[in-house]
Amino acid sequence: MMTNRKQILYQQAQLDQNNKLFIRRSRRVFKIKKFINHAIETAAIASLLFTGFAGVGAIGCWGLEIIETNTNLKIIFSSWHYQKNACLGGMLVSFSTFLGSSLLGASFSISRDNFHK
Repeated sequence: MMTNRKQILYQQAQLDQNNKLFIRRSRRVFKIKKFINHAIETAAIASLLFTGFAGVGAIGCWGLEIIETNTNLKIIFSSWHYQKNACLGGMLVSFSTFLGSSLLGASFSISRDNFHK
């Protein structure tokens, strides 16, 4: 495009060898390694957050179980006991997910960096 005797080329427009204007189209390439690394990182962060929240829930249920048992002596197993066990089980599963995804991410990064040579 010519304006005031100056030629303006846009970023996507270029000149080839014959001085003809053509438009270069950029194409996004799907990179599977980047996607896998991002998915592993997201799984590790999410599982670590869930581990913390489940731990806080288990501590809260444990405290409420103690309060309920001390106030009513007829209760053998309170409902808080089962909820505490559910929180502890979720915490165990999510923490093992964190450890597994961290180990998997570390093994991918070691194989990508070629430390084994």
